[in-house]
Amino acid sequence: MKDEQTTVSNEQPAILGRRRFINTAALTGLTLGVAACADKKGDAAPAAASGPATTAQHGAGGANATHLKPGELDSYYGLWSGGHTGDVRVLGLPSGRELLRIPCFNPDALVGWGITNESKKVMGTKADGSLRYTVADTHHVHASYKDGNYDGRYAWVNDKINSRIARIRLDYFVCDKITELPNVQGFHGIFPDKADPVDPKINYTTRVFCGAEFSIPLPNTVGTEDGTKYHSLFTCVDAESMDVRWQVLIDGNCDLTATSYDGKLAATNQYNTEMGVKYEDMMSAERDACLFFNIARIEEAVKAGKFKTYGDSKVPVVDGRLESNKDPKTALTAYVSVPKNPHGVNASPDTKYFICAGKLSPTATVIELAKVLDYFDGKLESPDKAIVAEVELGLGPLHTAFDGRGNAFTTLFLDSQVVKWNVEAAIKFHAGDKSAKYVVDRIDVQYQPGHLNASQSETRAADGKYLAVGCKFSKDRFLPVGPLHAENEQLIDISGEKMVLLADHPVRGEPHDFIIFKRDLVKPKQVYALEDFPLAVKDPKESGVTRNGKKVTVKLTSQAPAFSMREFKLKKGDEVTLILTNLDKVEDLTHGFAIPKYNVNFIVNPLETASVTFVADKPGVFWCYCTHFCHALHLEMRTRMIVEA
Repeated sequence: MKDEQTTVSNEQPAILGRRRFINTAALTGLTLGVAACADKKGDAAPAAASGPATTAQHGAGGANATHLKPGELDSYYGLWSGGHTGDVRVLGLPSGRELLRIPCFNPDALVGWGITNESKKVMGTKADGSLRYTVADTHHVHASYKDGNYDGRYAWVNDKINSRIARIRLDYFVCDKITELPNVQGFHGIFPDKADPVDPKINYTTRVFCGAEFSIPLPNTVGTEDGTKYHSLFTCVDAESMDVRWQVLIDGNCDLTATSYDGKLAATNQYNTEMGVKYEDMMSAERDACLFFNIARIEEAVKAGKFKTYGDSKVPVVDGRLESNKDPKTALTAYVSVPKNPHGVNASPDTKYFICAGKLSPTATVIELAKVLDYFDGKLESPDKAIVAEVELGLGPLHTAFDGRGNAFTTLFLDSQVVKWNVEAAIKFHAGDKSAKYVVDRIDVQYQPGHLNASQSETRAADGKYLAVGCKFSKDRFLPVGPLHAENEQLIDISGEKMVLLADHPVRGEPHDFIIFKRDLVKPKQVYALEDFPLAVKDPKESGVTRNGKKVTVKLTSQAPAFSMREFKLKKGDEVTLILTNLDKVEDLTHGFAIPKYNVNFIVNPLETASVTFVADKPGVFWCYCTHFCHALHLEMRTRMIVEA
């Protein structure tokens, strides 16, 4: 484990404004003028709207609060799961404007994700070089922490279908690593830790916890209908290396995941503690569980060699099942009972509670974390004694967010509402004070909400300004576009006592979870560092074609409006690796590179290098051109690939 946090530098080279660049280049002419502008240092021009960016005035001002003036910047970022597109969507809030899609698990034609060699290495390939997977199902997005707040380093997202976890670097907003979890299927819940379980000096994220929703045989190498041979696992992934640290064998299927602020506890709400394989078997018990993991004890067990491995996996697996953990003083896990088939577990920003929503029960269960630790210390006779409230909210409670003022907000799927309730009042009511009015407000949403989150919700810095809620059915809220309707992400003002609906935003299905954080917590770089790319072609003079038998390397650079070679020649049957470096240093001056009939199209951002490998199997002349608008002479930016028969 590292004793120091890995930091990402926010230093940037002097950046020339693109508008000034384009105007200057258009007047100057072709490549000589362009190169001169691109290489000139200290010539940065202010953006069109100079000075500090203003933000929209917040308050119960209706839709005006979300309509920003031209040139006005949003005050929050939102990271949304992309659902079946396998990406993460970046939104500005309160406007709801989509700024970017970050491809992770699926190919993306815009940037060439799944086309370039670099992206294929991240995604994973088969022996023949083709992608291992081309489908995904992203659900939950969460970011790294320091001192209980987001630190702008990383975000993670899961792929439920193929049990993968992707990491996103928030300095460049790109996916840099993907790990496939062994021994599991239906990887669903995900949450990073917020501190080390033992060392208080390590007050930042070092692990990411992953819950598996489906039970399978271990190892899963023989098809069997015998459900008694099926097992579920909870997984810990190292935040830096993205290696799987350990897994825990458990009873029941995992839904979502939460972590405590002191790093000592992780939890997953569970359905199917019956370990049934059929629908009716999964519904037979009256209560399921919120399962807590004692992280320090688990890691001690792993170090002591008290684990097994399964199949080809070398990942240590410790036993967290109920029967093996009856003594609280040595237990690795604690099963706190909650109404059956719960949906969602969330950590309150005051660091005191986890809240499980009932789904099939109209209730939310409030679990006090200090009491869970008391149970592990042998001071509590039952883990259920950690329950400090179980109160009715409405029909179909699913997920909970917080405003940092003691209030929780829970989606009611069947009621098509969000209910605002006070946690401490709910605890008083549960303790017998029936005069305690814990429900504060309700608001109708359209329709049948699932996930929701508030600005900075699951951090110590929860600010109670905005709440976003994802509604699974939009019905009459948007123009019809055939059978597949847009979904509805609604924005609600939660700054006052009453919730105020601000806006509807259509989104392509099917997003799930998301987080909302202040824009000053991240410092995105707008130009790459040339040194970050081992294959970088650092000077146009390095361009050329080199041959080693049938293997050919083509090195190119781009500087608007030209590639460094006017043409390059190949022979039919050559295995070609083409390396392209964008030598422009201008903010937002991205180039594309497309080869007609060869299924090649990718982009290189300023000072980025990317490569593709293909077989030159079609003789002829192929005009390779820039696909990303870059210059007044963009249409003229091309090179010829000549493939001789």
